[in-house]
Amino acid sequence: MTDHPAWRPSPIEATTWVRAVHTPDGPAGVVVPVAHVPDGDAVVVDVVDPDVVEGDPVLTGPLRAAGPVARVRTVDLWEAVGTAAVRQVIKAAQARKLHRAFCETHGVPVHTTAGTAWAFPRPEVVLALSDEDFAELRMTFFRTALRAAAEALTKSGPEWAELPPDDLVTTLCTISRIGPWTARAAVADHTNRFDLYPYSDLAVRTWAARLAPSVDWPGDEKTFAAKWASMTGNHLSDLTLLTLSWGVRHATGGAV
Repeated sequence: MTDHPAWRPSPIEATTWVRAVHTPDGPAGVVVPVAHVPDGDAVVVDVVDPDVVEGDPVLTGPLRAAGPVARVRTVDLWEAVGTAAVRQVIKAAQARKLHRAFCETHGVPVHTTAGTAWAFPRPEVVLALSDEDFAELRMTFFRTALRAAAEALTKSGPEWAELPPDDLVTTLCTISRIGPWTARAAVADHTNRFDLYPYSDLAVRTWAARLAPSVDWPGDEKTFAAKWASMTGNHLSDLTLLTLSWGVRHATGGAV
């Protein structure tokens, strides 16, 4: 699943994607669908098989036809929060563009057999950036949230990473300019708990409508969220993740 903006198509191998992730041992490269994952437990990949997921057949039918989905967790909490902050307000394509430029300018390159990827800048790097540095990348809007998150996670990141996911959402919302959408998106990315993802957002609404056009989907977020939760039931997390993955593939041809 290549929803995370760190994924980039390989310049070497067609249909292959590459990403740099932060691990306790430092930045590492991940390549898909070759399925090159660094040794050890530093990189966590969760697989969701739609054949064992229950829900409304109008949803599960096309998702089962698409097959299982693997998603790499963003195990580094700072990276998850920083990435979610860059996704605030703007469209996914623009967020991917800004994220890529931010990493290439201030992150660390990681070389793989499928090409080079750049790891997300560390919090100490972000705290050292000037207003002009953000302006040069057209990221002035995001500087307050990124700086506040970098400061908070430098101080409390290890402690917060041990919190239960629901409590972590609440705690992240104490950071300046990190609201519920950003906190929930970050924790979903960090844990692959997509029942915590802000599932009333435009991405889920768009792909639900494409996935199941026969359903009379509500136009407003609150009513959509209630209907989506009702249709997905106890499999809210898996069906949300699968639907977003289905959308990524149909929108970009990305690996899933």
